[in-house]
Amino acid sequence: MLSVTDADVARMRDQLFFEEPDLGRKLSRFWLLLVLAAVIASAGVVADSTATVIGAMIVAPLMVPILGTLLAVVLADRRNLLRCLALVLTGAVAVVAIGYLLGVFVTGDVTAATNGQVAGRVSPRIVDLLAALATGAVGSIALARDDIADTLPGVAIAISLVPPLAVVGLTLESGATSDSLGALLLFTANVSAILASGLVVMGAYRVHRRVTVKPDGTERRVRRGRAVAVIVASLVVVSVPLALSSQRINAITTTEADVNHTAGAWAESSGWEVVSVTSRPDVVVVRATGQLPEPDPEELRARLDDAGLRDVKVELELIPITEIDI
Repeated sequence: MLSVTDADVARMRDQLFFEEPDLGRKLSRFWLLLVLAAVIASAGVVADSTATVIGAMIVAPLMVPILGTLLAVVLADRRNLLRCLALVLTGAVAVVAIGYLLGVFVTGDVTAATNGQVAGRVSPRIVDLLAALATGAVGSIALARDDIADTLPGVAIAISLVPPLAVVGLTLESGATSDSLGALLLFTANVSAILASGLVVMGAYRVHRRVTVKPDGTERRVRRGRAVAVIVASLVVVSVPLALSSQRINAITTTEADVNHTAGAWAESSGWEVVSVTSRPDVVVVRATGQLPEPDPEELRARLDDAGLRDVKVELELIPITEIDI
């Protein structure tokens, strides 16, 4: 049967809780690394650099108070629960503020339409939640078992915490509110998944049986059942917009594929080639290139109607190519 010892619990408390006698050192370390990670993540998003963003994930210490929140719930430790929750919330606000401030000095808007790092974080789906659940489970197992703690850097990379918050700040400054809400949803879903899967892992390792209560009864305890209900409810709540987002993305992907098939046949019949099919709000953009004369747009509309795409609004971009021998 899976179980942990009192020594394991003491080790986890030392890793995750911000307590005396090392309270000042742990807090200074947390804020120093968080600010630097926020700057790195924001710069990486602006530069559209995946490597830089991954570096920010490794540096970011936000996973510590999140797992600390989990451990505090399991151990019914009210003081550390409130302290870790406060660090998660204030840390998240700080990263958003840093992203916003960096956006002020950036030329041009940083939005999903112009930046791949932003686009990858503003439309979370159910599959992202499933990945976060699995990653949270790995992180909790690595916490409970010190013999596999070397997996934690991989957990930091797999679970996206600071980059979505940086995206929230950058897109807020750019006026892209919908992008900001999407990135905030991704962060919230990841936190909920970490806590939910962590509860299962901690339950499997029977960590709750290592709770110690002061004999004088002066220590206020967490109502564990209520806290667990809140975590489960938050997971259910975030699942709804993620499911809707997944459905919308699947519909867009299907429509783009159908339009690409029909437009490709239409362009080929005139010696042209479709080079891209992309979606914007309420319109599918078809870009084709070839030599003059241009193919007939009305014929494309007729073919789309015949293919059952009558309700799809299409914007056609025709780029003629002229070949000159010199």
